[in-house]
Amino acid sequence: MPIGWGIISTGRHPDLKMAPAINASKGSHIAAVMSRDIGRAQAFAAKHNASTAVDDVDVLIENPNVDAVYIASPNFLHAEQTIKAAKAGKHVLVEKPMALSIADAEQMIEACLKFSVTLGVGFHLRAHGAHQAIRELVVNGDLGNIHFAEANWGRGVRGQETVPPRSGLQAWWDEPKMIGAGAFMATGVHCVDLLRYALSDEIIAVNATTDATHAKPLEEFAHLVLEFSRGTIATLMTGRKTPDYYRNEIGIYGTLGSAYTNSTIDMNQEGSLSTHTDKQSANMQYEYDPINLYKVQVEAFESSLISKQDPLATGIDGLRTVEATVAMLESAKIKAQVKLK
Repeated sequence: MPIGWGIISTGRHPDLKMAPAINASKGSHIAAVMSRDIGRAQAFAAKHNASTAVDDVDVLIENPNVDAVYIASPNFLHAEQTIKAAKAGKHVLVEKPMALSIADAEQMIEACLKFSVTLGVGFHLRAHGAHQAIRELVVNGDLGNIHFAEANWGRGVRGQETVPPRSGLQAWWDEPKMIGAGAFMATGVHCVDLLRYALSDEIIAVNATTDATHAKPLEEFAHLVLEFSRGTIATLMTGRKTPDYYRNEIGIYGTLGSAYTNSTIDMNQEGSLSTHTDKQSANMQYEYDPINLYKVQVEAFESSLISKQDPLATGIDGLRTVEATVAMLESAKIKAQVKLK
């Protein structure tokens, strides 16, 4: 029996990525979609072959044909909607960032455990074959002891010194209490999670520098130095002020070899992976595909419901990234390293 998905929000990401991914998976279908604007919900439903369109979150969650809820609403609503869905017995795949506070993330995890539903977080970069191959090299010890790693995701528009204010349905991206942070929430959190995933290790300290000011609290550029529990030092760059930064890569450098990508950190499957060890040197190219990363994510979530195993990224993974984000904001504010508890 295919999993019936309820999609909360009809924005660009659900429209261009997740709805097509759900429809591309043989084990899923879209049972309902929700937008505060019923016209938008109906148009989205027609485009993506969804059974029902509603303008109320509670109505979607209470729909008996909805088995799992995909939450892509503004960041500040993630915790409330996840907990509601859990209480209704619905599994949850919530977009990153999972929450704006550690307390909210913990409450989301507790609610899903209490009501015996699965909680996954939308870190699509874990689905890229290059990143999975790097993790395997690290876990198998093929790269030796890892002393340095990096992950970078830059973008921007030439000649643009600052990002223009957003309007309409995207206006919440410029509201600190709704989004939580600036560019870091869009791309930096992905880099944090990808480093944790690739290294199979935990961050213990964060030192961050950003361009945030009192007058403009949402950073448009951030650079982090992360310390991991096994001694790896990692750097992370993210922001909207580097229009010519095309590498968007992760690199892992150990005592027995290295593995690094080019253009794999993005919204689409693409790019290349280079590996260099005593056993081999190889270069792997990945065919461009705008949907596959999300299809893999959806299918992994489906499998987790059947096998009772973890989804691609768990609630704990989401919590760890929230912890790193809170530490990033504090470190940038006090201009000093912040240790994670």
